[in-house]
Amino acid sequence: MTTTLGWTIDEWQNAYRNQHISLREVLHTLRNSLHADDSAWIYILSANELDAQLDALESTPDALTLPLYGVPYVVKDNIDVAAIPTTAACPAFTNIPKNDATTVSKLRAAGAIVLAKTNLDQFATGLVGTRSPYGTVSNPFKAEYISGGSSSGSATSVARGLVPFSLGTDTAGSGRVPASFNNIVGLKPTKGRFSSQGVVPACRSLDCVSVFALTVNDAELVAKVLEGFDTADSYSRTPATPTIYFPSKPRFGIPASPAWFGDKESEAAWKLSLANMSALGVELITIDFTPMFTLAQLLYGGPWVAERYAAIAKFMQEHADDMNDVVRTIIEKATTFSATDAFVAEYKRADLVREIQTLMCGVDALLVPTSPRLPTINEVSSDPVVVNSQLGTYTNFVNLADCSALALPAVMRADGLPFGITLIAHAWQDAALIKFGKMWQVNADLNLGATNRKAPTLFTKNITPEGYVRLAVVGAHLTGMPLNTQLIERHAVFVENTFTASNYRLFALPNTTPPKPGLIRGDENSSGAEIIVELWDVPLQNFGSFVALIPAPLGIGTLRLHDGREVKGFICEGTAVKDATDITHLGGWRAYITSLQK
Repeated sequence: MTTTLGWTIDEWQNAYRNQHISLREVLHTLRNSLHADDSAWIYILSANELDAQLDALESTPDALTLPLYGVPYVVKDNIDVAAIPTTAACPAFTNIPKNDATTVSKLRAAGAIVLAKTNLDQFATGLVGTRSPYGTVSNPFKAEYISGGSSSGSATSVARGLVPFSLGTDTAGSGRVPASFNNIVGLKPTKGRFSSQGVVPACRSLDCVSVFALTVNDAELVAKVLEGFDTADSYSRTPATPTIYFPSKPRFGIPASPAWFGDKESEAAWKLSLANMSALGVELITIDFTPMFTLAQLLYGGPWVAERYAAIAKFMQEHADDMNDVVRTIIEKATTFSATDAFVAEYKRADLVREIQTLMCGVDALLVPTSPRLPTINEVSSDPVVVNSQLGTYTNFVNLADCSALALPAVMRADGLPFGITLIAHAWQDAALIKFGKMWQVNADLNLGATNRKAPTLFTKNITPEGYVRLAVVGAHLTGMPLNTQLIERHAVFVENTFTASNYRLFALPNTTPPKPGLIRGDENSSGAEIIVELWDVPLQNFGSFVALIPAPLGIGTLRLHDGREVKGFICEGTAVKDATDITHLGGWRAYITSLQK
């Protein structure tokens, strides 16, 4: 049977559409591979519960056209799935909801299939993945290290390639820290963009449902399914400002002297990440993070802990002894704060947020290490509160400041563990973060999660979004090349790396600045080769201004790809290559540029 390990959403959908896999067979096989003694799971759906979903999906008209048809995922066990127990990692709290959380309902309508409920730090209180009676969730790269939390099971299930995406929650970084520790993408949306109805609250005013995925593309696809105003959620809201995309050379604010708490590997990985950012043309601006750090202290050191108590007050009064000792101790701090304390802290929060927003106006986004260290399970056990606090250094302030954030895999540390970065922007700038994140992930060229797979280079779903033109670029417009900014400035979206059909020849044109190639198409029987190209989706309204920049002898025509697709692409007048250098044998423009540097 075809293995689905590490598949992206596009790969799942393409396999269904081409009848490479059977819906019931593949999902039952996958479900059967999940074992109850795996600490990632709190509840694995039964075969009958899976069949009920499949029956409903197959009875849906035009089901195969649904954006997530048959795509498996898992859900953090503080988010309701109808008729499936919700525990919040506390057995005494268990209840069986009648209805799905709004996010789960939207995914169900989009064709996605729930396989399991995942482990978490109890009541989503922690960034470590160790505070659960269902067991510690270890890191898939090295089992002696933590997975991060509180969305531990949701993150590791994606990192292991079992599912292409999962749902977590994020109040203090629970959707970002585990992403960093597992080499996956963690999307922390603007508060209220996704409904929190049907989620066991941690801090209702700050909670966000988050998305873990192997790729930024998949995170974006799931986010588009989840977004939307929900009258059942008092904190749901609609976009207040339009997206402001980053310029071709963005300015990112970074902390002046990051604290690493003795983790030299993370410090070295951060320096390498900054060098890679600079290589992409990003300008790094050192700013004072003091107001961010001060704001972060309010989340657990101030009266916001009372929000956690408010969420489960009745339960704690009756079942405090059934709780994790560390979690109970943290939440019991709520009794030391008064209503006056809460208002004083809120005024302080507002002042700090104004200061932070003013600082952020001087840059396009903040760039931070997602977490300053990656501790072992034993290190957390020895000092659970202090180590947990250190992990939230760059995450705790984000929800309090009403920011959007995207956690991205950055580099692999020298010890074989992953290191992640997070981009932070104003509210409702989620799309700008996603757009940059796609470019970053392409250039980072890391394996997907803890699998041995790279992001697929062949884009299998032959659908160009409405309002866009799919364009193949072959030379100076490639990612990282001098004219790529012309695409970025027009809000073009990177799609994939792929190849032309085999009857193309590539030439280095003389006397061009910057250096440019000429791509010539022969007839079906002519000699040639498959030439590497990038595909970009260019907004239709910006396509004309892009074409106007193209100098002779180049132009835009129709290009045939190696899989038979036809897209718009750069072509060259035949007479222009008379005195040009034939570089077809190199297979692409990057190889030619590299050859000049040797």
